[in-house]
Amino acid sequence: MPTMHIELFEGRTAEKKRELVQALTERTCEVLGCQPGAVDIILTEIRKDHWATGGVLWSEKT
Repeated sequence: MPTMHIELFEGRTAEKKRELVQALTERTCEVLGCQPGAVDIILTEIRKDHWATGGVLWSEKT
């Protein structure tokens, strides 16, 4: 049972998240030879003011 944890910025539509998890599930099943029901995907949405790269908050990047 593969479980994926994906962190991404908040704000994407339900449709985009649905598209992402469907694509990841399909490819995982192809590679690992498992059934879709065995694939768990956990999406964690992060606010841009809670994520920094290179010492700069993403909310402060242009």
